[in-house]
Amino acid sequence: RANEKDIARAWDAVKGAVRPRIHTFIATSEIHMRSKLNKTPDEVVAIAVNAVKYAKSLGCDDIEFSPEDAGRSDPEFLYRILAETIDAGATTLNIPDTTGWNMPWEFGELIKKLRENVRGAENVIFSTHCQNDLGLATANSLSGALNGARQLECTINGIGERAGNASLEEIVMALALKGDEQFVGGPGTGKLFTAINPVYITPTSKMVSEYTGMKCQPHKAIVGANAFQHESGIHQDGMIKDKSTYEIMTPESIGLMRGESQSGAGIVLGKHSGRNAVGTRLRELGYDLDLDKLNAVFARFKEVAEKKKGGLDDDDLESLVSDQSGSMNELWKVTGLQATTGLSGIPTATVKLMGPDGVERYVSSTGTGPVDAVYKAIDQIIGVEVTLESYAMNSVNEGIEVSCL
Repeated sequence: RANEKDIARAWDAVKGAVRPRIHTFIATSEIHMRSKLNKTPDEVVAIAVNAVKYAKSLGCDDIEFSPEDAGRSDPEFLYRILAETIDAGATTLNIPDTTGWNMPWEFGELIKKLRENVRGAENVIFSTHCQNDLGLATANSLSGALNGARQLECTINGIGERAGNASLEEIVMALALKGDEQFVGGPGTGKLFTAINPVYITPTSKMVSEYTGMKCQPHKAIVGANAFQHESGIHQDGMIKDKSTYEIMTPESIGLMRGESQSGAGIVLGKHSGRNAVGTRLRELGYDLDLDKLNAVFARFKEVAEKKKGGLDDDDLESLVSDQSGSMNELWKVTGLQATTGLSGIPTATVKLMGPDGVERYVSSTGTGPVDAVYKAIDQIIGVEVTLESYAMNSVNEGIEVSCL
């Protein structure tokens, strides 16, 4: 705040740093000056100027000033207050879109007008500080950069007040991919870059999530869990053939080591996956299946994938292969089964089987338990007494929606 006690306390904290800076601010929009500050424009200018002068008097030579809610402030008033803070000693002018109100073209034009109309603008660095209330914080920040801002304030994972701030990882990677070609027309060479090594983005994002308890949404750009995952069959086919078909950056470039899991291409085997993706992963796991066997596994895969959220992992696929290993020579096929049991009831099972002749038959039977009742019903249908030598139940997946073999 533009308050001497706050400024003095801030200077005590940073004065021993190699490059100490004090950042002070006061609101400049009409609604903030009237409703929050209860100050006139002249009073606000005086407070801002005195705050900057006081910071300089303490020995601070790097002073940042922000006109809070600049995105909704009168440009003419901004020209005035910013010029006077420059005269008082401000070296960086930070322009906040405090409520996320501006469109990218509006905010970029604001930065351009300030650089053209503020006295002394050529002697300071312009900065942006954009909120994400309309989901435009990153776009507004980049628009500011296009129009001359050379400091972009942002946060890891986009955390911040309300809907958050501009996301550091989005800005860094946008400039890494587009900075040398899409900023022509602005001041300087038209080539922008940062000194940030993007390979640390993923570990830093995870650290911030752990310390703050604020998890990223799965579809968060760059660092979300799904950012480099592919479930659509068409996308998976493209990724298997050439990863650049659907990825404009590699996960390794941001410190996410994908390795050989998920076919080394972020392939999530789910209900939208195609035969090529399933077959590719099975071959990588060492299963060289003929076409008939692959078709059988893929048919079972689609059944399970419809029920399981989050896709099937390698263990699930191997279970499906094992499930199909003894089914190619089957004579009777179970088409329906229902078993009931309880502490006071008699275990009962109704079994429906389709025989070699294509005719469906069903029988109900009782037994000492539900499994015994099932096998007695099977005996009656096929006319052959079955001896149960072993019995096991294995899950294809995990969790409360488990499917069993």
